[in-house]
Amino acid sequence: MRIDIISLFPEMFEGFLSSSIPLRARKKGLLELELHNLRDYSTNKYKSVDDYPYGGGAGMVMSIEPIDRCISFLKSQRDYDEVIFTTPDAPVLDQPAANALSLCRNLILLCGHYKGVDERVREHLVTRELSIGDYVLSGGELAAAVITDAVVRLIPGVLNDETSALSDSFQDGLLSPPVYTRPPEYKGWKVPEVLLSGNDKLKAEWRYQQALSRTKERKPRLLDGIPDE
Repeated sequence: MRIDIISLFPEMFEGFLSSSIPLRARKKGLLELELHNLRDYSTNKYKSVDDYPYGGGAGMVMSIEPIDRCISFLKSQRDYDEVIFTTPDAPVLDQPAANALSLCRNLILLCGHYKGVDERVREHLVTRELSIGDYVLSGGELAAAVITDAVVRLIPGVLNDETSALSDSFQDGLLSPPVYTRPPEYKGWKVPEVLLSGNDKLKAEWRYQQALSRTKERKPRLLDGIPDE
């Protein structure tokens, strides 16, 4: 997979790309990730990429020309499955969306800033919009990093245990059950006996019931459409 990220502050991704899952994916040759400074596509001698909004109002607006120049250049090099704009008024990223994006070959992520982008960018240049929550950040870089991480870890071969991602929260419509590791007892706090047994059927049933109970308590909206036991 290749991901191209367009940003005003590409340096924000340096730590993210040099650690954990993204680094592993790149070392394995499963991820090609390129950062593009939007200012490099400005024709203004000051390299500005924003301007005052028509009609007045507070804040600045990202201009369409440098964004169009950057996206057009990237598209001249290869075909892209999606051009994604990160913005708080978009649908929130969820696991099914991450699953679908992990099947793509080439993605562009455009990081929003200021009061947003010229609306013509959204109307004509992007194919999809995503948010990571109903709140406003200083810029779309953090959202782009979250989207990238959620997608990249699903690429086959990135995780050492490929079944690990399949048991994550949300993959089956439920939150993950509690997990434990050694020692079996610490300060009198014990691991549930069923997990120490050799009965795989009982352990699987325990995990399911725990996942169901946790989902009912914490995110009951996920249970819409799941029949009661």
